[in-house]
Amino acid sequence: MSLPKAATYVVVGAGIHGLSTAWHLARSTGRGEQVIVLDKAGVGAGASGIACGVVRNNYFQPAMRQLMAHSVSVWESDPDAFSYHPVGYIQIAPEVMYEDVAQIYEEQRSIGYPSTLVEGEAPCRQYMERLFSDWQARNISAVLHEHRGGYANNQASLRGLAAKAADAGVAVHTGVEVTGLRLDGGAVTAVETDQGSVACDQVVIAVGPWVRDLWRMLDLPETVEVPGGDGRRPMWTYWSLQEGTLRVDPSFLLTNDGNLPPVIHVDTDAPLFDDTDGSLVTDRLWGIYYKPDFNFGGVQGGAMPFVVDRPVNQVAVDPYGPASPDFVVGPEFARMWTSALAHCHKRFEGKRHLFSKEPSGGIGCFTPDSFPVFDAFRQNAYVIADSNHGYKMIGVGALVAQEMLGRPQAMLEPFRFSRYAEGRPHPVSDSPFPWS
Repeated sequence: MSLPKAATYVVVGAGIHGLSTAWHLARSTGRGEQVIVLDKAGVGAGASGIACGVVRNNYFQPAMRQLMAHSVSVWESDPDAFSYHPVGYIQIAPEVMYEDVAQIYEEQRSIGYPSTLVEGEAPCRQYMERLFSDWQARNISAVLHEHRGGYANNQASLRGLAAKAADAGVAVHTGVEVTGLRLDGGAVTAVETDQGSVACDQVVIAVGPWVRDLWRMLDLPETVEVPGGDGRRPMWTYWSLQEGTLRVDPSFLLTNDGNLPPVIHVDTDAPLFDDTDGSLVTDRLWGIYYKPDFNFGGVQGGAMPFVVDRPVNQVAVDPYGPASPDFVVGPEFARMWTSALAHCHKRFEGKRHLFSKEPSGGIGCFTPDSFPVFDAFRQNAYVIADSNHGYKMIGVGALVAQEMLGRPQAMLEPFRFSRYAEGRPHPVSDSPFPWS
């Protein structure tokens, strides 16, 4: 399929946001043939294609909760096409995080998002033991069980989304690398690629961790002043994402009644000890998440990420896959995560040798406050910078499509770039994860 010389809408990136935006633009206009998607590799070749797939509403920030409730509804609209498993989500937290969790519960109630809050160490232990007879995590004072949400299979969901876009008339051009954006009179008039230029009326930048490069093509600021902070901060910071798989049969983590469990997220300040030699792993607040997943072939999940320890302009342009071995999670993550699984369930004790050695994790690109930026720049360039919240937010594309058609969306207002200059930060919780 040859690249056209012009298109009304050019979407850069064939991940969750690019495909969702293209699909909804085609549906809303009824002119899918005027929407094209460009990707330098293929559908789901970047961050979306290796995402662990967790879908949750569990956010301390009201704006994120509203946006995720909307996105969960999109996942639920076609579970088969999106390979979505609505098993629910459980956040488990220590006393230091109790007030945050209780606030999330109350605000979920206020928007009609169904969840159950369990309070106190003994009731929390009993609640978890009803799910897992071998539950043994310590220092747990709150359990928030979201009855919607769950997880989706990454590549399968993207194939389903791409099929919906194609059915609406969208053409996805893979193996096409964007090399520049032609600016004229302050607006983008064409997208330049290694296979020629495509004139456009509007362009969508939805490239996940590669957003820094397209941001530079738009000649946008490299740093930003964050009120209340310590001066100007880099617009983009890269974190190494820590995820992996324990190669057990996924049925190894069924509930007492033989069903697939909710996605489990545990934060605790209980000291974590190595389950093989008893040495101390950490005595600080730590957190993990995990789920049985037949797509990954085991129990899959992750832990807290860490900042890549080098200047942002030296981070690999293509941070995923075997070509970047220095970004693959290593033995320290395996030790921490498998010990944490054993801390939570007796069944995981002594299972570290089953940890997969295959590359996992990847690189996440975070904004100065670790929350997304959804905004238009240079008159007609819409930037979707998800700050590593991306895959679960399948509904963002529907909202962005409406804004591109001249219909402002209230749910996107808290995520404008102007919030930095105007001093409108999102509240921050006590979670050890930067995206909370």
